[in-house]
Amino acid sequence: MGILSDESMEFLERCRRSRRLVLIIVAIALLLDNMLLTTVVPIIPEFLYTIRHRHDPVSNVSVVTEVTEPFGTYTTSTMPGLFENGAYEDPGINVTSRCLPDSAKRDPDSEYKYMAKHNELIQENVEVGIMFASKAFIQLLTNPFVGPLTNRIGYSIPMFAGFVIMFVSTIIFAFGRNYTVLFVARALQGVGSSCSSVSGMGMLAASYPNDEERGNAMGIALGGLALGVLIGPPFGGIMYQFVGKTAPFLILACLALGDGLLQLLVLQPAIAQQEDEPPSVKELLMDPYIIVAAGAITFGNMGIAMLEPSLPIWMMDTMCAPKWQLGVAFLPASIAYLIGTNLFGPLGHKMGRWLAALVGLVVIGVCLMLIPFATNIGDLVLPNAGLGFAIGMVDSSMMPQLGYLVDIRHAAVYGSVYAIGDVAFCLGFAIGPALSGTLVQTIGFEWMLFGIAIISFMYAPLLYYLRNPPTKEERQCLAMAEKATISYKAFQKMEEEYP
Repeated sequence: MGILSDESMEFLERCRRSRRLVLIIVAIALLLDNMLLTTVVPIIPEFLYTIRHRHDPVSNVSVVTEVTEPFGTYTTSTMPGLFENGAYEDPGINVTSRCLPDSAKRDPDSEYKYMAKHNELIQENVEVGIMFASKAFIQLLTNPFVGPLTNRIGYSIPMFAGFVIMFVSTIIFAFGRNYTVLFVARALQGVGSSCSSVSGMGMLAASYPNDEERGNAMGIALGGLALGVLIGPPFGGIMYQFVGKTAPFLILACLALGDGLLQLLVLQPAIAQQEDEPPSVKELLMDPYIIVAAGAITFGNMGIAMLEPSLPIWMMDTMCAPKWQLGVAFLPASIAYLIGTNLFGPLGHKMGRWLAALVGLVVIGVCLMLIPFATNIGDLVLPNAGLGFAIGMVDSSMMPQLGYLVDIRHAAVYGSVYAIGDVAFCLGFAIGPALSGTLVQTIGFEWMLFGIAIISFMYAPLLYYLRNPPTKEERQCLAMAEKATISYKAFQKMEEEYP
């Protein structure tokens, strides 16, 4: 028994020194966090609409789940006060409801109820968007504290804290039955995500000091994120349709518990002092190259963030999509993101990460402009797949690029720079959903996507500046030369004044 115990301890020590096991733990943490992030996408809009109408009579056709007839297209006239594609129609103008059942032809009241549902779904864009944005907004506020904290105490304790918070958030999602409770759960997840993302990326950057190996490792970790995004929407939509709202979140809570036990066993959360003097967040924010890389992450993810709350509602309104399709619609983007992150982790280093991200932003813009032309779920496959692949190009290129910029221009301590990277990621997922509802109401779903596509096209050329960023020594030489020039000019001026 003693020999077995010694062998077990030796095996455990080898595991704790293994960089691959650290990579697996980080990838699992990102997978579960993003599963929770995206599982709610097909559930929340339909769930909120259903609980508001749970006391409606069965005959009330405005409740989606109680309609058994196949949907069709029905044109009605003289319907006052209708919104069609975000625009108000005057009384007397013919308005086509793309989501009106055949029963409307027999029941004059049903056509009005369905158009009222159309208006209500557009209004719901705003509050669903705010709820989805709350996670990213809270994560945005938390990151500036988590980054410097990891510089002082190491990565393992914040990483474990992220698991605990995510577990609590998942339980609240499972049993929440109103908008306020679900909003709190979504916001609380932002705190846990901040701890997990910043600590996880910093841990990988420290474990893989070689730039090429780091890019490969981060591509795999982002593959875990992509797998979470991939599984989340269809998992949430199918489980909600056939099992109920509580079940998917309880399953996620059990998986999170397993990840927490693995962290306790392998990482052994404890305080660890950093050897090098870490750069401050202010110093990093003054670095234009870091800002350009972070901006690419923001604009690369803003488009999909705008789609999260608005695409399911747009599909419900224009395609009459059932609940399971609301989640499956994101499946092509998730699969392509998984492929893109794993492919451009190593490939981005070879072709130039700046170029991979530049091409990615252009492809994102093109795909966003194609989405509004879809008339059924099949038409969404190609643009969503292209969108996911391009976002994978940007994320898997710019995340290791942030670590590389810190290495060559500052000190090799990564908590603060990945706090900035996570802030950039969160800005996209905070601004996108928060604005999407308002933009859908004011300019329409189509022009909202055209607008973010144009922004992506305009930002892409800035990535050329990351082609060959100057190193710390070059910065110091330039600063010394600039000081010498200023001193020489001051000396010349004194000579002129006092010959």
